[in-house]
Amino acid sequence: MTKRKTGHDYEISDELWTKIKALLPLPKPKKKAGRPREDDRKIMNGIFYLLRTGCQWKALPRCYG
Repeated sequence: MTKRKTGHDYEISDELWTKIKALLPLPKPKKKAGRPREDDRKIMNGIFYLLRTGCQWKALPRCYG
């Protein structure tokens, strides 16, 4: 598998992301109000980080959304 250049083993490889992305539903059309949608891959990496490190949600690094 190809790893991203960050060097973290809990981040999704490009090859795996291609497979996962095909399974995700398409985003709904944007509404005028509300928070902008975050990148799906960034959120998945954040979930994997949380599961791998055991940190609390509030301690999750900002780079994961």
